[in-house]
Amino acid sequence: MATAKKAAKKAPAKKAAPAKKAAPAKKAPAKKAAPAKKAAPAKKAPAKKAAPAKKAAAPKKKRTPNAAFMKAMTPSATLAAIIGDKPLPRTEVTKKVWDYIKKNKLQDAVNKRMINADAKLKELFKKAQVSMFEMTKIISGHLK
Repeated sequence: MATAKKAAKKAPAKKAAPAKKAAPAKKAPAKKAAPAKKAAPAKKAPAKKAAPAKKAAAPKKKRTPNAAFMKAMTPSATLAAIIGDKPLPRTEVTKKVWDYIKKNKLQDAVNKRMINADAKLKELFKKAQVSMFEMTKIISGHLK
């Protein structure tokens, strides 16, 4: 099925190319090769220019952070033992927990998505091992 589509796409391209070569041949035989080479890159160039134009338009808008993520939240006593008792935004809480995990080498060596709990994290997670996605869910339950 894919080969039939490729064959169908190739056939019109071959038919279109001789038609363009025939038109310049009437004007001058010396210019026959030059317009054919220019015509092929000209078709590809607009497609390449169109994609970067969209990318250039996107960075103009400055992205503002969601206020809910930036709101300072107070950690529970078990979470405060790991990150401190100061109110922090959710993003900072997650960063500090990851810093603690990396500092104490608690990330599983085989499966990096799993976190092995030490004594402090075992109180927080109530399990010996959790996934990184489950960890954020558990942490949000310890924030007020």
